[in-house]
Amino acid sequence: MNNKKILICGAGGFIGGHLVTHLLQDKSNKIVCVDIKPKENWFQIYDQNENYSLDLKDFNNCLKVTENIDYILNMACNMGGMGFIENNKAECMLSVLINTNLLRATLINKVKKYFFSSSACVYNGSKQQETFIPGLKEVDAYPAEPEDGYGWEKLFSERMCRHFKEDFDLDTRVVRYHNIYGPLGTYDGGREKAPAALCRKIIKAKINNEKKIFVWGDGEQTRSFLFIDDCIKGTMKIFNSEYNDVFNIGSDEQVSINQMISIIEDIAEYKVEKVYQPDKPKGVRGRSSNNDFVTKKTDWKPNFSLKEGLKITYDWIYSEMTRGVNSSKFTKNSKS
Repeated sequence: MNNKKILICGAGGFIGGHLVTHLLQDKSNKIVCVDIKPKENWFQIYDQNENYSLDLKDFNNCLKVTENIDYILNMACNMGGMGFIENNKAECMLSVLINTNLLRATLINKVKKYFFSSSACVYNGSKQQETFIPGLKEVDAYPAEPEDGYGWEKLFSERMCRHFKEDFDLDTRVVRYHNIYGPLGTYDGGREKAPAALCRKIIKAKINNEKKIFVWGDGEQTRSFLFIDDCIKGTMKIFNSEYNDVFNIGSDEQVSINQMISIIEDIAEYKVEKVYQPDKPKGVRGRSSNNDFVTKKTDWKPNFSLKEGLKITYDWIYSEMTRGVNSSKFTKNSKS
């Protein structure tokens, strides 16, 4: 990936921002960054890049930013934690316009390679009804029964990439991310995911000497969570590979929400009482990533344990909260 002009869509978002930081290590590349958010609300931004605040649901904007581009990495979508995607299904599905218009623009502007960021929400819900289920393999997305709204959009967009490869010989890459977390991301405001939300709740309780935190569901629902550094390394492994398959990028370290709370309590050196909220959105009962296929094809596997990643995440959120940062910067108008 040297001496290339690379477009990062959703560059102002969490994964997109970390990806830009990684790509800047090769100074021979020219990076073009696009996000719907105003630039002051991007998680990470660099003046040496071309930075645009544009809505990629508009085809003309896609044509503009893909001109003279070699590679595209599409991280842009309207998403958040389970609370957001369960209550904004139509908004989440409108992200299909981003992928559709970018794919159309790649053909017109002769882009060489296209990467699409999918989600574990594409997996068949009937296979996720118990806690601590076996890790989901890539084939478990079919027969199709994805998360309503967000999951359907991701699965449809995966198939668009597949057919653009088949019909137009566009060199595509697709990954399914499993609950990516880490510093420099959303930790409040409604779009945050469980690791950041629970870190924030325990930090707030510790600062205010409170003993209780609210927990969505019964806390027994299980997931695997992947630290952002492992996510970026896996992304680049797949992008630079020769494979057009769909790959999982996730951890196989499956834990319950209650277990994750215990890990964060140990990091914080502060114990809390859990107040369960069974009426809150909680998603499928259990989900984890099977990485056999991606490890076999690319030799990628996670390096960070959940506790190691949570310690880094907790420390960053604690620093942000205790130094009085207005965290609306990390949530306002977030679309990617």
